[in-house]
Amino acid sequence: MVIVLVLVALAVLAVVAGLHWYVWRRLVRDTTAAPGRARRAGTAVFVAGPVLLVAALVAERSGAPFWLQRALAWPGFLWMALALYLLLAVVAGEAVRPLLRRLTRGRALRPVPVPVAVPAGTAPAPQAQQPAPGPRPDAGPEPRPDTGPETGPEHGPQDPSRRLFVSRVVGGVAATAAVATVGYGTYGVLRGPSVKHVTVPLAKLPRSAHGFRIAVVSDIHLGPVLGRGFAQRVVDTINATQPDLIAVVGDLVDGSVPDLGPAAAPLAQLSARHGAYFVTGNHEYFSGAEQWVEEVRRLGLRPLENARTELPGFDLAGVNDVQGESEGQGPDYERALADRDPARACVLLAHQPVQIHQAVRHGVDLQLSGHTHGGQLWPGSLLAAAANPTVAGLERYGDTQLYVSRGAGAWGPPTRVGAPSDITVVQLASRHA
Repeated sequence: MVIVLVLVALAVLAVVAGLHWYVWRRLVRDTTAAPGRARRAGTAVFVAGPVLLVAALVAERSGAPFWLQRALAWPGFLWMALALYLLLAVVAGEAVRPLLRRLTRGRALRPVPVPVAVPAGTAPAPQAQQPAPGPRPDAGPEPRPDTGPETGPEHGPQDPSRRLFVSRVVGGVAATAAVATVGYGTYGVLRGPSVKHVTVPLAKLPRSAHGFRIAVVSDIHLGPVLGRGFAQRVVDTINATQPDLIAVVGDLVDGSVPDLGPAAAPLAQLSARHGAYFVTGNHEYFSGAEQWVEEVRRLGLRPLENARTELPGFDLAGVNDVQGESEGQGPDYERALADRDPARACVLLAHQPVQIHQAVRHGVDLQLSGHTHGGQLWPGSLLAAAANPTVAGLERYGDTQLYVSRGAGAWGPPTRVGAPSDITVVQLASRHA
């Protein structure tokens, strides 16, 4: 088994290295006429980027000192996003390259004189006297001027070839597009999530609970990149919606309580008439789920560890994340949902959308989830769709509805493309109202 994992890891590294080489070749080697300072600088970037990315991943998972995690996280994780969009832009540029060559075919490029170095202390050689223009008596017919590119010593070498010109144009546009995409996507995360409003009708909801508002937030991912300031923006955004209840559905943190306790402190300010509730996500089990369950309880949130509580008009239940099975703390639907009154509506907090199948079996009316990030970085939404029944939004599975939030933060690069972050206010509606 270990040998298989090693072989898979080596295969992945080989693919990643090959893709980096391909992008380096198009953006660095093909855009520089010869080895020199520019090529060395570009090569250094393409070597340092993946090295920092691997170092950031290893530091986060190995529990390295937090200052080291923070120092590596920004450049390493941003390179993850930038490398993806450099690759996509370069691949797209391959379609444009033949067209650009065709458009520049037959157009002579202006020769650029190259200065000739003169040794210090040496006077420049006097120029020979040129004969006055006009035909000489003994000269034959004046030769026809050459229309081809001039390459003599008086003109220096020809300007960059058409191939080099095309490579520079395509490479420049590709690099600009990738940097702009990552820059805008990072700005979108750092400014904080927007608020979405969704109305969900529940057949069993009594008229007295019509209009009950649940603020759903998932995947905040406090860690080496997103810290206390980001947590405060999330809390302020939630409180501004004035919800009846707050549901934090997992992946709150990427790190330990000693490292991230101060970053999570603003959660103590969460305010709702019926309180704030929390269920674990898979990343809590990478960070020490038990310590975070105790920490959120200390901050005033109520953890629902395979548990249920009765609220006016409906039951609210929560189950642990599937990742907890590796520690004997996985979801227990019987414990959370058995022995309840089936005539009452039930809302289940479960981090991963794949848990919807158990929710259907247990007669849950609405499951609230996160986990997918909506794909976070397009075309990651295609991969997310392959691994999850719903990537984002509201869908129905039999008599059970599933709402999946894209999440408030981001894992890895603090960047989102095609999947903006959100906090969702789910308003329950009674069909008897």
